[in-house]
Amino acid sequence: MAATITGVITALLLLLNTLILIGPMMLVALLKVILSGSRARQVCSSVVMAIAETWAEICKAIFALMTPTQWEIRGVEDLRGDTSYLVISNHQSWVDIPALIQAFNRKTPYFKFFLKKELIWVPFLGLAFWALDYPFMKRYSKAFLEKYPHLKGKDLEITRQACEKFQGIPVTVVNFLEGTRFTAAKHDNQQSPYRHLLKPKAGGVAFVLAALGDNLDAILDVTILYPEGAPPGFWDLLCGQVDRVVVDVQTRPLKPALWRSDYQEDPVFRAEMQQWVSDLWAQKDARLVQMAEQENQGSAQPAKRAGRD
Repeated sequence: MAATITGVITALLLLLNTLILIGPMMLVALLKVILSGSRARQVCSSVVMAIAETWAEICKAIFALMTPTQWEIRGVEDLRGDTSYLVISNHQSWVDIPALIQAFNRKTPYFKFFLKKELIWVPFLGLAFWALDYPFMKRYSKAFLEKYPHLKGKDLEITRQACEKFQGIPVTVVNFLEGTRFTAAKHDNQQSPYRHLLKPKAGGVAFVLAALGDNLDAILDVTILYPEGAPPGFWDLLCGQVDRVVVDVQTRPLKPALWRSDYQEDPVFRAEMQQWVSDLWAQKDARLVQMAEQENQGSAQPAKRAGRD
């Protein structure tokens, strides 16, 4: 009962925070629509980002006040707000999003996700995404392109145009290579070669790099571990039933060779990209095993001392 009450109060505080700050954000977003000068729009974008970062900081404070969750964030000491990053992370739970906020808010540029172009028409939400400069993308399936070959490359062109606003501006783009949250059933169904991960999709990250590669400076390779075992749900987090979350961040260089060619049309480049992603994921899987072993050793140590006492 106490956990449910905690969950309800935490949810209400997060909702209140959102309702208070969404008003100013919508106002600035409307100004951004009305104003025509690029400089004025850039100022509006900066104000919207500041509001979003404030919202995220208040969310962090609410979680700190209402829940006992310990967030262990590793490898963020040298991150900067004037550098552009591509964040690549494993995906297990909706708690991953608060974990990324804990790790990166006000340490890097406010992070963005590539969104389907259709989401811009969602009332209020679409305007908020547009105001936050989230890149909207258009993806055509292989079957669609076989039927309409004259549209080949058009989806990438649309996305590149959407990303022009990032020219010379620091940005952090988040990409979940697995494309969906991890479950044991999905893992078994895929016959994934990894112990703790689903198969990554190289096409998605290749698309992001093709659209934004020249604007990015480094990869932030993020590995999220829930030491208690099964990934918790967001309601578990709100109720204070998530004791600990570990977020390990490794900064990796970005090589221009990763976007030197067309992923769909160049089979050699496609094989190289798939191998790069597979190697990255194998290292991440091994890191998850190592992190879990370290957590188990750490939790066993106090019990051993207690036994000797």
